[in-house]
Amino acid sequence: VQLQESGPGLVRPSQTLSLTCTVSGDSITTNYYYWSWIRRPPGKGLEWIGYIDYSGSSSYSPSLKSRASISRDTGKNQISLQLNSVTPEDTAVYYCAAGPISTVSVQTPRAYQYWGQGTQVTVSS
Repeated sequence: VQLQESGPGLVRPSQTLSLTCTVSGDSITTNYYYWSWIRRPPGKGLEWIGYIDYSGSSSYSPSLKSRASISRDTGKNQISLQLNSVTPEDTAVYYCAAGPISTVSVQTPRAYQYWGQGTQVTVSS
């Protein structure tokens, strides 16, 4: 499975961050696969943002739930992230990650088997 993130590298404060993960090598509807967005702010560890699973169900980190939305396009085999009302604290490298993992591990970045290369997003005016 190969994952490729894409999207703008610079977002203005208060605007919406939009990223797309294009998947190849398998279908995003493959049973028991979870498709997550994870980020690493500068100088900090990995932070799980949320997932959408093989059935289309989604879940989010409590700290980002009010601003994050993850969707999918099964025809294009893509996963998307929207993060509203961004601030400079949302500056990070954003990763798309996936794997056939247990529900108890979905918030654990190291549980994911497949990763994109990551894309840098900077929030600045």
